[in-house]
Amino acid sequence: MNKPLLLRTGHSACPHDCPSTCALDIEVLDTGHIGRVRGAKENSYTAGVICAKVARYAERIHHPERLLKPVIRGGAKGEGIWKEASWEAALDLVAERFLKAEADHGSESVWPYYYAGTMGLVQRDSIHRLRHAKKYSNQFDSICTNLAWTGFFAGTGKLGGVDPREMAKSDCVVIWGTNAAATQVNVMTHAVRARKDRGAKIVAIDIYETATVRQADLGLVLKPGTDGAFACAVMHVLFRDGLADWDYLNAYTDDPKGLEQHLQDRKPEWAAAITGLSIAEIEEFARLVGTTKRTFFRLGYGFARQRNGAVNMHAALSIPAVTGAWKYEGGGGFHSNSGIFHMDKREIEGRAFADPSVRHIDQCKIGPALTGDAAALYDGPPVMAMLVQNTNPANVAPEQRLVKQGMLRDDLFMAVHEQFMTDTAKLADVVLPATMFMEHDDIYRGGGQQHIVLGPKLIEGPGETRPNLYVINELAKRLGVGDLPGFDLDAKTLIDNMMAASNLPGFDVLKEKRWLDIQPDFETAHYQKGFSWPDGKFRFKPDWTNGPSPNRPPQSMGLQGPFENLPQWPDYWQAIEVADEKHPFRLATSPAHNFLNSTFSETPTSVAKERRPELLIHPEDAAELGIEDGARVEIGNDRGEVVVHARIQAVTKRGVVISEGIFANSAFERGEGINVLTGADSPAPNGGAAFHDNKVWVRLAIDKFLR
Repeated sequence: MNKPLLLRTGHSACPHDCPSTCALDIEVLDTGHIGRVRGAKENSYTAGVICAKVARYAERIHHPERLLKPVIRGGAKGEGIWKEASWEAALDLVAERFLKAEADHGSESVWPYYYAGTMGLVQRDSIHRLRHAKKYSNQFDSICTNLAWTGFFAGTGKLGGVDPREMAKSDCVVIWGTNAAATQVNVMTHAVRARKDRGAKIVAIDIYETATVRQADLGLVLKPGTDGAFACAVMHVLFRDGLADWDYLNAYTDDPKGLEQHLQDRKPEWAAAITGLSIAEIEEFARLVGTTKRTFFRLGYGFARQRNGAVNMHAALSIPAVTGAWKYEGGGGFHSNSGIFHMDKREIEGRAFADPSVRHIDQCKIGPALTGDAAALYDGPPVMAMLVQNTNPANVAPEQRLVKQGMLRDDLFMAVHEQFMTDTAKLADVVLPATMFMEHDDIYRGGGQQHIVLGPKLIEGPGETRPNLYVINELAKRLGVGDLPGFDLDAKTLIDNMMAASNLPGFDVLKEKRWLDIQPDFETAHYQKGFSWPDGKFRFKPDWTNGPSPNRPPQSMGLQGPFENLPQWPDYWQAIEVADEKHPFRLATSPAHNFLNSTFSETPTSVAKERRPELLIHPEDAAELGIEDGARVEIGNDRGEVVVHARIQAVTKRGVVISEGIFANSAFERGEGINVLTGADSPAPNGGAAFHDNKVWVRLAIDKFLR
């Protein structure tokens, strides 16, 4: 068979749940096939560089196991017996069961469940239009951003920071809590440029020796959940050694004298005992950032995935306020630009139909909610029907055993719109085949940068795949709300309307331009006119419980976790799962290089490179437990246990173990994945998911079926 020739180069954006939102150049071979995928060289942030997993996207989009036709369950739940159906029959069944649930238990018994499998504003967020039109249960989006966003916003009053391209103009780039070499390759692009062009130092701070730590000039490996202690000791040294910028502090911060007094006993010796870092490492880092004014703090999500994550983020962000790094090009702090875009999604989301009295359910508590926990249901009706788009909760949500137990309820009807037969799809009643991003129109914005990028349809989807928008609009017709505004519009029209309402150019203009750069000017990005609080001051003393926040729980839910105990100042807040005699290890479920959450865990090259679920364990810990490299080990806690293989390497502090993923549940010996071990309890003050905050025991797996 002759290989198709290059027809043209198409342009799009990576749709996946990654802050980079890379602009892409894609080889279009014919109406249904692509070739190579490359980063757009003309885009000043992507700069021609993308991660390997997206570069080989042809493996995924042309995978032989893609879902191509609707199927309806033909046996017991989870048994894997399916009957092909027409789209009409499948959607009729979904609508019938939704209407029955509504009639029997009220509209709130239907829960449209979604997240970030695509970050496209049309295909991701149109599910809310159906939700609001039908008064179905709302979803409180807690699983990803809350802890990090809450901590950053607590200091600045806005979810925005220094232009990330300024890393290339820095004299020191601090990459804290993100393995950028594996998960945000563009961060490394700009940091390495600063090292090459300016002799800048790269510092990486993490809980194990990642690829980023190995590439850094200074790599600091501390214990999970102790970042706040480290940050406080660093600021102690800055004040002690005269490295604090008092002119900046007095002009731009709320109570610098109070902070200095608070930090008097937060000495390097104190932090060394908590973090596992040496006194010398703490002193060295403090001197480096204190004497290097153009220091860029690139703060990631990883170190905020602890129950004290909001406090840790705020503490880390306080350091550039003490040094005055915000004053300089190439200096200051950055986590996300999500607050700069101001795109008007009211029509896409159907906000005109929203009823504030409809309950919210925390997406992290899907397990407790589906198993009837009254608190998780906020004393509302049981969840009797679900539509799942853009997420794989049977694999990625915490307390996995409860999630699966709930999904296997005979009285729960679940429709899943998916690209592959995921762990969640396997438990569904109806599975609908979904398009991928090159097979439909959409638009994207980059939280990790500053571009709005169009993703127009480039090829036809295979078989009977359909976009999310098609499913939403067709269900609306069958559920009696199809005549409401918005449900008769295609993606291009929704994009045009949103952009017009946002005072931005429409689809056709953007298709020609490819992207819009909306980075705020230097004064705004560096808060030179003041931080985004009424007094213009960076808050060392945040109002955790009364102030605004980017994703504050609705009033019906209230504040989350032990919010009464939040510290007044930056500090080490011991709200984590501390190791104990029964659970002597701390487990983090960090990202694998070749997966993105549960995505890419089906592509051959990604699976081959990651091999199998493993547990990184320190050689001295392994020796004490009699564990050899490659041995089968069981890890567990009160939530459950799983079997993985040991990988013995001196890359963590003793007592810390790492399981990189997320592998499909079927990749594990017992068919249960790593999120059996993670908790769904809500961290303070606004909820979130503490995926890297688990106390566990570790032992040799003696018997294959040991429970």
